[in-house]
Amino acid sequence: MSSNLRDKVVSYLLALEKPDWDTARALCADTATVWHNDGKGDETLDEYFDGLKRQIGSYESVRYDILRQLSQPGGVLQQHVVHVTGKDGRRGEVHAAVYFGFDDAELINRIEAYANYIPVGQDG
Repeated sequence: MSSNLRDKVVSYLLALEKPDWDTARALCADTATVWHNDGKGDETLDEYFDGLKRQIGSYESVRYDILRQLSQPGGVLQQHVVHVTGKDGRRGEVHAAVYFGFDDAELINRIEAYANYIPVGQDG
């Protein structure tokens, strides 16, 4: 099961890169919640996708580079770097550690993301 969950996380991230919102959303449970290290607490999946659409919409390109994935039954912990290029040509990287929790139907039901944006050319 755990390698299948890792594959589902990869499919989810590839859908975000395109962006293919329907595919990304279909990989998530309707009751999924999302937490970020921004101090705002949990978000519903709809709130999360609304914000993600605005954020990704401001970029010319988005590419996830997975550095490592650790899995156990019901979850995947992942470290990745999101390489982004703004519509103005500026580039940056989002360094993140993300936990993806899954329900019994193997749909994402929890995302917990610790992330930090670093403009390219600056040390983090």
